Amino acid sequence: MRIGILTGGGDVPGLNPAIKAVVQRATERGDHEVIGLRRGWAGLLYANPDDPASLQEFTQPMDRAWVRTIDRSGGTVLHSSRTHPGKVRPEAVPDFLEVPEGDPPYDFTAHALEVLEAIGIDVLIPIGGDDTLSYGLRLHNEGVPVIAIPKTMDNDVHGTDYCIGFSTAVTRGVQFVHALRTSTGSHERIAVVELFGRYSGETSLITAYLAGADRAVISEVPVDVERLADYLMADRRANPSNYAIVTISEGAILEGGEMHLSGEEDAYGHRKLGGIGVTLGAMLKDITGINIINQTAGYLVRSGAPDSLDLMVANNYAMMAADLALEGLSGRMVALRSGTYTNVPISVTGEGVKRVDVDELYEATEYRPKVRHVGGKPMFLY
Repeated sequence: MRIGILTGGGDVPGLNPAIKAVVQRATERGDHEVIGLRRGWAGLLYANPDDPASLQEFTQPMDRAWVRTIDRSGGTVLHSSRTHPGKVRPEAVPDFLEVPEGDPPYDFTAHALEVLEAIGIDVLIPIGGDDTLSYGLRLHNEGVPVIAIPKTMDNDVHGTDYCIGFSTAVTRGVQFVHALRTSTGSHERIAVVELFGRYSGETSLITAYLAGADRAVISEVPVDVERLADYLMADRRANPSNYAIVTISEGAILEGGEMHLSGEEDAYGHRKLGGIGVTLGAMLKDITGINIINQTAGYLVRSGAPDSLDLMVANNYAMMAADLALEGLSGRMVALRSGTYTNVPISVTGEGVKRVDVDELYEATEYRPKVRHVGGKPMFLY
C-alpha cells in the first residue's frame, strides 16, 4: 500500500512525531510506502501530474531512516498551507492550469484527484483542524480513501475530546502567566495575556483555570470592559502584591464590537486575528488609570517541541490512523472520547461546532472559570 500524508493549516507541536509514527507503523507492518505531500493541500493544487519534476517537488518519499530524528523538533517537515483546492482565487491558479469560466473561487478538485492518481496514493492521511479536514471530507466524498488526524491548539474539532497541539498551548500559556507575575507584581500593574482561540475560548479558559489568573475573557461571551475593569481593580486590591492578570482569546469580542481582523480572507474565509488584547489593555488603562502589561503569546505557543501529552497523543493517533489505513478502512477520523482512543466517521467534523460549555465551566457575569463539577467530564473538562 502507498500511504499519503500531509499537514494543513497552522503548525502545532506534535506534527513531526505523528508523521514519524505513521511511517514506522506502516513499514513495520509490511512492505508499505509512505509519501509525504508537501505544503498541505497546496501540494495537490500546484503539482503538475504531467511533469515528473513538479511531482517530485511536492512529494517526499519517507522511510524509517528519513524520519529517524524529525520528532525531536516542532513544526512540520512537510510544511503547511491554508490552501483549499476547492476554493481557488484567480491569482492563485497555477500557470499550467486554465482559469475556468464563471465566478471565482474556482474548484480544482478534479485536478487534485488527478495528482493523487499520478502519485499512486492508495489512502490519504491529512493532519489538520476543521478547515483542513473539511477538504479531507470532500475528497472522501469523491471516492478517495481518507483517514483523518485532528490537530489544533483551539481544541475545537467536532467529534473528538482532544486535538494535537492543545496541551502544549495550555502548558505554555500557564508558564507565560506565571512568568509575568514577577513583572506585573513588581510594577503593581494589570497584565493582559492574549492567547489563541478564534471561536472557542478553551485555551484562555483552561490556561486561566490552571494558572490561577484572576479573570478570563473567552470567545463565547462578549465582555463589558467597565465591569471587567471593576473586577480587576478589586482583584488587584485583594492581592498582597497589588496586581491582577486576565487572559483573553484572540477571537474575543467587546460588547457591541466585532472580532479584531486584518488582511485578506484565506481560502477558508478566515482573516487574521490578533490585537484584541492590546485594545482591551488600552481601554482598561483609560478606565482604571493603572499601567497595563500587554503580552501576546502568539507563535511562541505553537513553536518548539510538544509536551509529553501531545507527544503521547500524536504517536497514538498516528499509529491508529496507519492501522485503519492498512486494514482497508476509510472515511474515519481518529479521536479521543471519554478518555478512550477510538475512531469516528470523518463526516462528524461538519455536524456541529465545539465550544466552551459556559453553563458548566464559566461564570459569564464575572469573566472567570467556574467549574461546577468534574465528575464525568473529559480530562480537559471540554
